[in-house]
Amino acid sequence: MRAHDSATAPTPIAVSGHPETPGARTTPLPGKSTARSSTGPLPGKSTARSTGSPHSEKSPADNAGPLSRNSSARSAEPLPGKASVRRAGTLQAALGVTAFSLTFPATAWGLEGFGPWSLVAVRSVLAAVIAGGCLLALRVPLPDRRHRAGLLVVAAGVVVGFPLLTTLALRTSTTAHAAVVVGLLPLTTALLSALRMGTRPSRTFWAAALAGAAAVLAFTVQQSGGALTSADAYLFGALLVCAAGYTEGGRLARVMPGWQVIGWALVLCLPLTAPAAALALSYEPVHLSAHSVIGLLWVAAGSQFLGLVVWYRGMAAIGIPKASQLQLAQPLLTLVWSVLLLGEQLTPAAPLTAAAVLVCIAVTQRARG
Repeated sequence: MRAHDSATAPTPIAVSGHPETPGARTTPLPGKSTARSSTGPLPGKSTARSTGSPHSEKSPADNAGPLSRNSSARSAEPLPGKASVRRAGTLQAALGVTAFSLTFPATAWGLEGFGPWSLVAVRSVLAAVIAGGCLLALRVPLPDRRHRAGLLVVAAGVVVGFPLLTTLALRTSTTAHAAVVVGLLPLTTALLSALRMGTRPSRTFWAAALAGAAAVLAFTVQQSGGALTSADAYLFGALLVCAAGYTEGGRLARVMPGWQVIGWALVLCLPLTAPAAALALSYEPVHLSAHSVIGLLWVAAGSQFLGLVVWYRGMAAIGIPKASQLQLAQPLLTLVWSVLLLGEQLTPAAPLTAAAVLVCIAVTQRARG
């Protein structure tokens, strides 16, 4: 009976060799741990919450729970580099705009030695050779099928459409006039971006964008005497196709590197541009000069490839609407290049219009977009 009583008694049996008095461990004393009980801890349970353990003390943050700890950690740590990413994206987009601002003066130089069709086709072929060499050297895999339709839009807009239409316009239009008309490109790109990607910039953004567009339209009408010319028709067509190419390229630059976007677009056009270059060169006379060669090399390597590389990277970083509004500075820069490189004379309305669009740029970049 004594063995039976000890086996069925509620008092736990100690595992140490020290004698214990009966009933001494039936109720744990405050501050004492039951971790040494022969029955051991229950499965999945821990006795670390005992105040007698040296590791059981908790800070006020621990007692506040995981939600409070996470929120306090977030408030203590700075936001992960969003400002630096935005600054880098703005710089890259601005470099792209600077490269584009030289396109019209370089095209005017190129037209001194090449016909318009030859210049457009040869520049695309040279840019495709540069881009294709980079893609081969880095062993870049072919783009996914789901991206190829977008790449075709980029190719049609910025590889073929915009260069061809602007080159045809520059046969009868000055670079200063063409540059300010193309100042409508930021608004056109922002509109297509809102339709294609569902972006919703603020009212302040749209007000500034519309003000800049209105200034450009007023300049165009004043320069043309109230009537649109054939050059203006080419330029407005260039606006639409280029805005479509910019919007689609900016979307693709979020899922693949920007240089690959324009690189694959150029390569996709190669089966079309290579025969076109050979055909155009056989029909249009070529008179090589320093200006024509430099102009061709710039529109091929600078405007058609390198400029678009940094441009698409910037668009992916800061968003298509805000990046597009940086192009409002392009007319002003082109006006400067047209005076310095081509010796063109400016009307008083040209710099005033360019200054007005610079103000609009500042507003769009500060607006919520």
